[in-house]
Amino acid sequence: MVSELPWNPKTGTLKRELAEGMMNPACAHALEAALQIKSRHKCEITAITMGPTMAEEVLYEAMAVGADRGLLLTDPAFAAADTYATSYTLAKTIEKQCPDFDLILCGCYTSDSETAQVGPQLAEELDIPAAAYVEDFEIKGRTVRMQRVSDNFLEIMEMKLPGLVTIMTRSYAPRYPSLEGLANAYDRPQIKMLGAKDIELDLNKIGRKGSPTQIINVYSPTAENKNVVLKGTAKIVVNAIFDNYGEKISGAIGKDLKKM
Repeated sequence: MVSELPWNPKTGTLKRELAEGMMNPACAHALEAALQIKSRHKCEITAITMGPTMAEEVLYEAMAVGADRGLLLTDPAFAAADTYATSYTLAKTIEKQCPDFDLILCGCYTSDSETAQVGPQLAEELDIPAAAYVEDFEIKGRTVRMQRVSDNFLEIMEMKLPGLVTIMTRSYAPRYPSLEGLANAYDRPQIKMLGAKDIELDLNKIGRKGSPTQIINVYSPTAENKNVVLKGTAKIVVNAIFDNYGEKISGAIGKDLKKM
């Protein structure tokens, strides 16, 4: 898992080159949503990922379950990209390789940092409407009708295409590739690999140079438990609890203990 990768304190990045190729779990749900669209509408699915050459396996997996082609963005110049540089790179790739796209589906977040920023930032780069955390949707003509739960309210929204949607992990359970699907995926021409020059990117907007985010440190939080023993009669103990922890208790239950 990405969370198990070692941290490079000098560069402030994860050593991703040591990771085994695997599809981001949230993106697997987005791929399933795309496959269900394909089963109902005449369309093609292009799977795109950015990473080291080992990420090629992720695209073969996508094609094994039904994606039509795969694009791998791989270049040392892309290293250490934050969400801003990543969304710029993806947007320029889509404009060049998929100029007539109708709908972009993304996982709601990535497994390494869970910022949920790439989807909305990608939509901003492409100047298209977007909706995040969608749990269900359908396409009618050039309109997408979507449902999501926000602040315990069910929201029903509509959006004109082209647009972008990020898919929640509660919906669209990913399917497993079949042996026939795997054979067909590997029988096709190789994944198309693209570098910075192929996409004609501004080198000042990609990788570390194009990333305004700076990570100072990464660490695992540790819980510190402290036992407190209160002695005396019940009244003394209760008063001590109110005196020492009254504000915390009031905040937790949403009531002022002094007025109870």
